[in-house]
Amino acid sequence: MRSGNPALSESTFLDLGSGTVVRHDASAMSLNGTVNKTAFLLVVVLAAAMFTWSKAYAGGGAGLMPWVWGGALGGLGLALVTVFKKTWAPVTAPLYAAAEGLFIGAISAVFEQRFPGIVMQAVGLTFGTLAALLLAYRSGLIRATENFKLGVVAATGGIFLLYLVQMGLQLFGFQGMSFIHDSGWVGIGFSAVVVVVAALNLVLDFDFIEQGVEHGAPKYMEWYAAFGLLVTLVWLYLEILRLLAKLQSRD
Repeated sequence: MRSGNPALSESTFLDLGSGTVVRHDASAMSLNGTVNKTAFLLVVVLAAAMFTWSKAYAGGGAGLMPWVWGGALGGLGLALVTVFKKTWAPVTAPLYAAAEGLFIGAISAVFEQRFPGIVMQAVGLTFGTLAALLLAYRSGLIRATENFKLGVVAATGGIFLLYLVQMGLQLFGFQGMSFIHDSGWVGIGFSAVVVVVAALNLVLDFDFIEQGVEHGAPKYMEWYAAFGLLVTLVWLYLEILRLLAKLQSRD
């Protein structure tokens, strides 16, 4: 099993104590349990996002940066803790969802104030993509073959490496690779590619979760799998938001 999502690595569903996969029993991971926990995390994200969204409009957009940085850094820290301490996922996954919700609500408000209507478009496209890819996966139109997995993992790693280099260059005062943020056709093309790669990660996540259920992973892995899927959804939403902003800025 392999996923481009760093939260869902090849050994994720291995029992941490013995290095073997836990077989099916009453305490094993189930598909319904994973779906329910994913839905719960999405509700937490929405509630937290509505909080910062309302603060943004109540204050005219002032005072958002603490929420942006607090949510982003808090979410990153909680994500790292969850990845390295999978058994903590029942606690850290909801906290991660809350932190990301604060971040997403603030960022979304900034985009919405500049491009009215963009947030609903991004939300609709994100969940539309999720539904379409889930249907394609369940129907067999898209299969997570080894070559497919390798391609998506390589593309995802390349994108994150590119973003990391860009942040490093900006940290030292260099302009860096302007096409990442540029609204020209090169920048739009780059964002479109990133959106496609982010969407394809959903297919890998579906396959990974299915494999975990089939192998009877521990019950707490429902929370961890839901967390991993949420990581991909947040990334996809932010990239769609960025792409739409680039397109609308050309009008």
